[in-house]
Amino acid sequence: MSDNLRAIAESRVERKIKFKRNLYSYIVVNVILAIVNIIFTPEYWWFLWVVLFWGIGVLVDFLRAYVLMDKFDTDEYRERKIQEEMEKLRD
Repeated sequence: MSDNLRAIAESRVERKIKFKRNLYSYIVVNVILAIVNIIFTPEYWWFLWVVLFWGIGVLVDFLRAYVLMDKFDTDEYRERKIQEEMEKLRD
């Protein structure tokens, strides 16, 4: 039981660290890209495409780290899915 709890805690911490690293990189890189964009091509704001698509990835990391962390991380969920797959194989 204790090993299982530790494994779940480690997994959650890893997801949170991944999210924070991605968020910090997202902010720094996009600020730099915005500055480059404004200096060299102010007539077209191409950096917004990077902000949009990378932002989707950051949002997904956030959801995995803070919102959906319990839904798919339990032994009960895993066991239920295994039973469902076994039922499909029997049919």
